[in-house]
Order: sequence, then C-alpha cells, then structure tokens
Amino acid sequence: MSFTVAIDGPAAAGKGTISRAVAARFGFAHLDTGLLYRAVGARVLAGEDAVAAARSLTPADMARPDLRSPAVAQAASRVAVEPQVRAALVDFQRGFARQGSGAVLDGRDIGTVICPQAEVKLYITASAPVRAARRHAELEAQGHEMGLDAVLADVVARDARDAGRAEAPLRPAGDAVVIDTSQMDIDTAVAAAIAVVARALPVAPD
Repeated sequence: MSFTVAIDGPAAAGKGTISRAVAARFGFAHLDTGLLYRAVGARVLAGEDAVAAARSLTPADMARPDLRSPAVAQAASRVAVEPQVRAALVDFQRGFARQGSGAVLDGRDIGTVICPQAEVKLYITASAPVRAARRHAELEAQGHEMGLDAVLADVVARDARDAGRAEAPLRPAGDAVVIDTSQMDIDTAVAAAIAVVARALPVAPD
C-alpha cells in the first residue's frame, strides 16, 4: 500500500519523535529528511561544496555521530536555502515516500513541496520559548554547553531563515492538520497525530 504521511514543522516542536511513533504504530518506513541536510551541512563544514556533497551522500554520511550538534544544525539550515542542494535531494525523498509499505517523512517542506499529494499532512509546532527549552535540555543531555538564551536566539534565527527562504519556505500546507505541542506532553501529541492518520487510512474490504 502506497500511503504517505508528511510531517512538517520548526525545530524542536516534536515532529521527529511524533514521526517515529507514527511510523512504528502503523508499520511504515520513516525518513527524517532533516538528516539529509545535516549530512550535507557536516560535509560543508569539512570544506566540501554543498551541491557536490548533496549529490554524493552515502549511508555513512547519515550515520555520523555529530549530525545533532549545534554547528551542523546551523550549517544544515544554511545549505537548505540553496536550490541546487534541494533539487539534488528531492528525487530521493519522493521515491522513499511512495514505497509500497507506506512511509512517514518529516521535515520542513514535505507537505508543500516534496509530497503535496500525501494522504496525510501534519504540521507540528510550538512556541519558540518552549522549543528552545526542549532543545536546551536535549543539548545538555548530549554534553553540549550552551546557555538557554543562546539556544532561544538560535531557534528564532533558524525560524526566520527557514520561513524566509525563497525556495520551499517553512509553512503549513493548506490542507495540513496543525498540532501545537506547546502545552502537550509527548504521549498526548503522539496520540493526536496517530488519530489523524488512523482516520485517513483506507478501510480494508471484508
């Protein structure tokens, strides 16, 4: 069954956790498309050209242990504004989305650009202070020392860059279901997303 769930939203809103949970619940494949851009960003930090890196990504690039670092996150956001980088990664994402077992893709332009015909589109969001607090706790757990004010400034700057880029700006698709997780715990947010997907699944014939 080809069934695509497109999940978009800003950094630290919870879309990654929700996407993994949705995929596990329904037995769908999952792709964190942000890792594609983080992998390109990591190679750019090492001195490579962004477009060349995007065209030659390998599984090893996706498994790098530093992809969640603040420096790589910023590099990913910068390379994501380059049209040639985005074009190099589009075909891979679309092919993944239409595999027969069903797929969940999370990112920033899945419902608007990559999979505009997705059967389900979700937009996961939360206030900037809430997202900054979540990101700060995550960084501390990983051993990164970064003050909360600096994390909030980073979140706000990234939001502005993602929403303001000319190519595939961050925004909810017109037919996306918006889930604001600011006042939700993760179990509640996951349950809300699963309910949306369950309602959209085709009913098997008797």
